[in-house]
Amino acid sequence: MKYVLAAAALLMFTAAPRTAAAAEDPKGIVSKMDVDYQDAVERNDWQAMDRILHPDFVLVIGDGTTYTRAQLIDSAKNRNIAYEQQREVPGSQVVRMYGRDTATVTALLILKGKRSKDQSALDFRVWFTDTYVRTKDGWRYAFGQASLRLP
Repeated sequence: MKYVLAAAALLMFTAAPRTAAAAEDPKGIVSKMDVDYQDAVERNDWQAMDRILHPDFVLVIGDGTTYTRAQLIDSAKNRNIAYEQQREVPGSQVVRMYGRDTATVTALLILKGKRSKDQSALDFRVWFTDTYVRTKDGWRYAFGQASLRLP
């Protein structure tokens, strides 16, 4: 029994630093946050979007149209789109760090669903680049850019 307790204590001692390091890995945090953001959009979870988006957030889509944080949150609140899917293609995500406080995420995104206004269908893919910045409140999604719809 004494050996089992010693082994358990050793495992706890050696595992704790790895867990703490993983929790502070900026690439891992930003990667998860970006997937969480896409999931929140898919569910029209405006509260989660509100937590993730930077106060000065802007999205620029491929034709040059811009959307503000408030516009995206309002769209989710009003459920302007009923998403079947808004997901990154597995294996397409790349996170790049620029210093300690800026990161970009690129990935291929699948969008599928229906607009509530006219029931018109969405079914396309885009490449995107999302920029995250570290603030006093943690990482926030500050700027997004999406390509034109892919064929």
